[in-house]
Amino acid sequence: MLDIKRLQILLKVVETGSVTAAADELFYTPSAVSQQLRKLEEEVGQPLLQRRSRGMVPTDAGHVLASHARSILREMDAAVADLAQIAGLKRGSLSLGTFPTLGGSFLPIVISRFRREYPAIRLDVRSSRLEGLVELLAKGEVGLCLLWEYDWHRLDPKMFELTQVFVEPTVLVVGAEHRLAGEGKVDMADLAQEQWIVRANEHPVAEVLERSCNSAGFAPHIAFQANDYQEAQAMVSVGLGIALAPQTAVVNQHPGVRVLQLGDSVLSRRVMLAQRHDRVRAPAEVAFQSMLLAVGEQWSAGIHD
Repeated sequence: MLDIKRLQILLKVVETGSVTAAADELFYTPSAVSQQLRKLEEEVGQPLLQRRSRGMVPTDAGHVLASHARSILREMDAAVADLAQIAGLKRGSLSLGTFPTLGGSFLPIVISRFRREYPAIRLDVRSSRLEGLVELLAKGEVGLCLLWEYDWHRLDPKMFELTQVFVEPTVLVVGAEHRLAGEGKVDMADLAQEQWIVRANEHPVAEVLERSCNSAGFAPHIAFQANDYQEAQAMVSVGLGIALAPQTAVVNQHPGVRVLQLGDSVLSRRVMLAQRHDRVRAPAEVAFQSMLLAVGEQWSAGIHD
């Protein structure tokens, strides 16, 4: 491999026609320039410069190498400029994984603020269930990933670097005409006789319901299994049953339901930001994480604008 600095020296001597002039522009001594030129000629195995009465002129090989050196140095300058733009968040990209309840509530707020502040950063956002997100992150197809965990379903800190974004309470969804609709807060123990609507296909909220009911001393009576939270809310609104949901799942609330707090009588989930331990984080990822955590703090405090 040819040394970039020696190519720069050769090009400067060819352009100025003088070792002394090149040394002045590059802040070297003439002897240092001459020494580097000799080493370059040893590397290429042929003379590159000839001394004439009016200074130094390139040989045929010198002309060819100086031409390539000009292109190489131009590309190096462009690379430095590109890196400076990325470091300054004037360009670049960010790949992010999320799950549906966050993608429909919290995450758009973060993305909106991030795009206002860093409009040149290209965002690639993918939504999936937990298993799919873990696979995307492990394969490096996303750089950052929003995941969730419960006390009985913990993410592995050996697999990923994990940062808590916020703790999300589980809330109770009842119909507007339900006997408890006017209450601000209820306890799971008061719901033993209720019919329940849960998410289908072994959704995590079904396990939250099972565990919370068992802790309160009863088993839930399941009336309907919904495919998504919109369907669950709709069925709650017509009195088919009541439901549990993560708070982010009911940000877009059905007009026919009321959302009640359950406090410590039901389990909460933690929203986590995950990234691979071995990944070198790009400036855009660092900036996004900072904004994500700031919005997460506001979200925990009930500021959802």
